[in-house]
Amino acid sequence: MKVERICADESSIRSSKLMGLRCSAIAAAMIVGSVFIASGAVAAEPGMDELKQVMQGQLEMMKPELRTKVEGLSTDTKMSLMAILAMHSRYSERATMRQVMTEVLSDFQSILAGIMTDNPEHTADAARRLANHRIPVGGLLPYLGLENISDERLSILTGFNDSVEGNALKLAAAADSGDMAMAASLVGPIATGCVACHGVFRSQPGVSDLLR
Repeated sequence: MKVERICADESSIRSSKLMGLRCSAIAAAMIVGSVFIASGAVAAEPGMDELKQVMQGQLEMMKPELRTKVEGLSTDTKMSLMAILAMHSRYSERATMRQVMTEVLSDFQSILAGIMTDNPEHTADAARRLANHRIPVGGLLPYLGLENISDERLSILTGFNDSVEGNALKLAAAADSGDMAMAASLVGPIATGCVACHGVFRSQPGVSDLLR
């Protein structure tokens, strides 16, 4: 399938900036797709070799039971996961998912501070940090639980990504244009996306198994 056709199917993404990012990410995923699909060489464009190395490194860090499940995912699922990863430029070698999510919470609170003080630059910067949050050590999949590494469960990640990171980019664009009312209206959808994702992939944090 051609990249242009895939990008045309993204009609639900209304922001032209987000559309450009998504289409570039899908193109990147298709170029480096052999990281998950085959072991052959890839004729990579500038920047693609680095992404390929990141993904290969993530696979090599996985325990056999996780790697087997990841390698068994469908091509569509692998492409969707790679498209999400390709939209990020910050990859941590130490931070865990919980630590990254704490950073995301901090950025979300910073967005609120910028809106409440009518500070467009503050708001836009915080929103872009949230959208380009750090990817935890080993990637996203090791923190989701083996029970969630399936085509069915992972198919909803793109929707969550659009709700949170997509709306964060829209919020940044609104703040840049000085439309703080529009920026404020996107806070709720971002929070809703976060809560929905947690409802699927995260249990209640801090629960003790030593309580009756």
